[in-house]
Amino acid sequence: MCKDTVFYKKTTLNIKGKIFDLSNPIVMGILNITPDSFYDGGFYKSEFEIIERTQKMLNDGAKIIDVGAVTSKPNSIFVDADEEIKRVKFVGNILLKNFSEVCFSIDTFRANVEKTCVEKFGFSIVNDISAGNIDNDMFKTVAELKVPYIIMHMKGTPDNMQNAPEYENVTNEIINFFSKKISDLKHYGINDIIIDPGFGFGKTINHNYQLIKELKHLCIFNFPIVVGISRKSMIYKLLNCSANEALNGTSVLNTLALLNGADILRVHDVKEAVEAIKILDLYNKS
Repeated sequence: MCKDTVFYKKTTLNIKGKIFDLSNPIVMGILNITPDSFYDGGFYKSEFEIIERTQKMLNDGAKIIDVGAVTSKPNSIFVDADEEIKRVKFVGNILLKNFSEVCFSIDTFRANVEKTCVEKFGFSIVNDISAGNIDNDMFKTVAELKVPYIIMHMKGTPDNMQNAPEYENVTNEIINFFSKKISDLKHYGINDIIIDPGFGFGKTINHNYQLIKELKHLCIFNFPIVVGISRKSMIYKLLNCSANEALNGTSVLNTLALLNGADILRVHDVKEAVEAIKILDLYNKS
């Protein structure tokens, strides 16, 4: 919840007719099946590796598993739709067979990919880095599928988003962006919305830290907020280390994000994020 404001965020999602509780922060674990993601690209290629990774995240406390088949790191070029579909079908069959009761989200900007994942493999949430700006059918398809939608802010596209991004005020511009997009979503009858400020997507390091500090301003929309800062360059460039060495910095920033209103932490390292939530929960109750 966003403290020190008059706003009370929506704390439930309707997932396939069941109420999903967000009254306390939760963790979304990342399952990348891409060969070129910035941190764990190529780690999970076989059926055994995918099952082992998924089971570990669930054992560590993840409530949602976010599956990505296309890298969106800076300067990346998207694979074509056929390759993305091929990847999601491979992982979708594995997950449906072994984890049919688990809540999975699909990280995609393509409407046909989201449709395949929801209808054929039982995925429950759509996570779109493009906010419908790449595929004009995205909002309409989300409305037809009746699934929660994670809408993210990104300035530009991954191949150019870090080419000297500029804002007059990054927080204000993101608020204006979400105001317009949420209005569009509601026009389609989409009410289960999660907002993601898009850390690292068309922002400098200073922009990212301003957003962490001012995250609670996004509570004005009364929707849950997801924060994805896990092992990103806003950490390892600042600390002059590598993504492999950025776990401690990730935990620190996740804690700051929770203090400022985050409801979902999207992470590579589930155990550490769950621990941050537990510690902060007791801190707030003391």
